[in-house]
Amino acid sequence: MRLEDYSYIYFLGIGGIGMSAIARWFNARKLPVWGYDKTRTPLTEALEQEGIRVHYTDDVNQLPQEVLANKETTLVVLTPAIPAEHTEWAYLKEQGYTIKKRSEVLGIITGSAYTVAVAGTHGKTTTSSIVTHLLHEGGVDCSAFLGGIATNLNSNLLIGKGTAEKETIVVEADEYDRSFLTLYPDIAIVTSADPDHLDIYGDKEEMIRTFQKFISQVKPGGYLILHSATDPRLLEKVQDGVRVIRYSLNEGEGHVQQLEIQGYSFCFDAETPFGNIARLVLGLPGYHNVENALAALVAGQIMGVSEDRLREALASYRGVKRRFEVVYEGQGKVYIDDYAHHPKEIDAFMTSLRAIYPDKKLTVVFQPHLFSRTRDFATEFALSLSAADELIMLDIYPAREKPIEGVTSEMILGLVNGPKKRLLHKEDVAAYLAENIDFEVLATVGAGDIDTLVKPIKNILENN
Repeated sequence: MRLEDYSYIYFLGIGGIGMSAIARWFNARKLPVWGYDKTRTPLTEALEQEGIRVHYTDDVNQLPQEVLANKETTLVVLTPAIPAEHTEWAYLKEQGYTIKKRSEVLGIITGSAYTVAVAGTHGKTTTSSIVTHLLHEGGVDCSAFLGGIATNLNSNLLIGKGTAEKETIVVEADEYDRSFLTLYPDIAIVTSADPDHLDIYGDKEEMIRTFQKFISQVKPGGYLILHSATDPRLLEKVQDGVRVIRYSLNEGEGHVQQLEIQGYSFCFDAETPFGNIARLVLGLPGYHNVENALAALVAGQIMGVSEDRLREALASYRGVKRRFEVVYEGQGKVYIDDYAHHPKEIDAFMTSLRAIYPDKKLTVVFQPHLFSRTRDFATEFALSLSAADELIMLDIYPAREKPIEGVTSEMILGLVNGPKKRLLHKEDVAAYLAENIDFEVLATVGAGDIDTLVKPIKNILENN
């Protein structure tokens, strides 16, 4: 299919972070864009302010007249999170509209571009946003579709100026629902391939096979930048002519030297096959983020960005919303919000917190994401969260899932080996913290709607 054959674009699930980036892309091309989402959020409100019309009721009568009158030239973009019983989706299918998943549309958009795709069960949003920033600030004209709101851009979308002969696109390659198999990158970064989304894959082996398939789609003459700790079987399907660069803090062709923590900044030297870069400063805390930056630096070198411009660009990188985001600091207290929702991510987050605040009392508010993930990794979650001095556990955020009998937050809480732990409803957290404000470092952690607590908690701290 050709996107230029469509004049009207309708999104089912427009408020998702990946869906909204594509909606913004079409909107920037002056096409009429509409969308449905079940919940009004700051992101959907931002889309409305940009001229995109959004409604929040699953009702065929809410479909725009232009969409109803122009079936042949309307493209419907679908997120996998839309349930099978959705009324609008059923109607549009029955009427024969062209319906494509978000990943399929992204594959079409990137099909003729020089594509840098960042995959991995952890770190892909941060890494893809660093790549985007390094290229953008380093003089490479590029577009980018990101899975988070990059602070430097205040958006999840960057649109290039169109000055290059061939467009360069940076894209987050999502493994959920095998979405990344629509991409054929020139440069692929794989940050991790730990078991996740077992509701989709069934087991780790199938997930490894799917990552192998993604890796096999790197174009001949391209590059695979692969974390050294990933399963070695990922390399079995690399095409001839693809150069593999392994990286990590301490191992691989790409690694780090002279790593120091200075406040929230991590300072280091990067050694890579394309030249060493000394005196780098990353203002985003975390050992895992140093590794993410290292992979992005290698991609920047491949794309021809000079050492000096890479150094300057990395120093000016300001992170992604909800990725180790320092919300408040003052009066002896620090409040950090983070999107971590897998045990490995929580491990990395907690390790970095302890490195920065070794002697501080740490209170963590955690919201599990998905019943299936809670069931599959309850023991691992408990081990990661046991590093907190106080743990406040919220109910599971279901997202796209129906409840699973016997799977609750108590599965994790009962296994946590920590000095103080409790279960609270999300609505009760702010009041509890207002009465128990003796913490020194507070973190809200999770991928559901726990971010709705950020403003109330910040207000408590500012007015304490």
